[in-house]
Amino acid sequence: MLNLLGLDTVAESVYRGVLKGPRDVAELCDQLGLSRDEVSRALDRLSEMALVRTSTEDSSQLHAVSPHVGMEILLARQQADIARQQQRLLASRAAAAQLILEYDDQRVDAGVHYLEGIDSIRDHLASLRDQVSEELLTFAPGGPQTPANMDASRPLNRRLLARGVQMRTVYLESIRTCAHTMEYARWLTDHGCQVRTVPALPNRMIIYDRKAAVVAADTDNTAAGAVQLTSQGMVASLHALFESVWQSAEPVDAQRRSREGGLSQQQLAALRLLAQGHTDEAIATRLGVSARTARRIASGLMESLGATSRFQAGVNAVQRGFLPDAPL
Repeated sequence: MLNLLGLDTVAESVYRGVLKGPRDVAELCDQLGLSRDEVSRALDRLSEMALVRTSTEDSSQLHAVSPHVGMEILLARQQADIARQQQRLLASRAAAAQLILEYDDQRVDAGVHYLEGIDSIRDHLASLRDQVSEELLTFAPGGPQTPANMDASRPLNRRLLARGVQMRTVYLESIRTCAHTMEYARWLTDHGCQVRTVPALPNRMIIYDRKAAVVAADTDNTAAGAVQLTSQGMVASLHALFESVWQSAEPVDAQRRSREGGLSQQQLAALRLLAQGHTDEAIATRLGVSARTARRIASGLMESLGATSRFQAGVNAVQRGFLPDAPL
């Protein structure tokens, strides 16, 4: 019955046998009609899955973790496996998309146009800004903005807003630690732009009039290249993604909220990335913070969860209700 959760028939029988009370190997062999090798292999598997351990009262006896805890452990392991499979699938899709773009010799094809290099990207974005007439939606990862970028953006954004273009921008929550970026964000709101923040963003993205979207080709190096999408279906999907993130984002002047248990939105985002197996460097990139800050956040979360490994942190987070039971 528990094979869907990773337990074979023998391991399940041994687990059920130990649940009935402290048992030793010989007693389990007699009770279950199994050989000593079969029981030993099953116990090794159950110990690895943290379902069976030596009794603290009698080291010669075995103790099984209660099903209330044991099933949560199995579900959390399965959830972590599914999350890793999803990450591999996303990476495979990205690799496939890159190959298709290279095969098409970086030409416009079926609503996809590849832009290579920062100069090409900037020129193309400038052209699109001149054409936009109604709405400009932006995901701006990377955390605090550089003074040069903010100075260059002010006149461009002022002209767009003066033309009546509705602008909405989502920054990372980490900009709240930078006075200059917060000053710029408030300047945007004072001039009519709506600005919100979230703990993590999937990629750099700009949507123009719901007719075209430009996304970074490499989430770790957004200056390397970009893809312009004009297919109605693709743009509609990206617009739905923007609206979903926008609804969960906080206005730039709102106070940062902490959920039950005292975890901030940024800590919850880091916890999800931690449970998915991301490195400290990858977490830093997604949150828009330094690698040192990401390591500090990760260490603090593991300490508060009483975990000695990232997997255990994910299991404990699920048990405490910080992470959903469904795959991340």
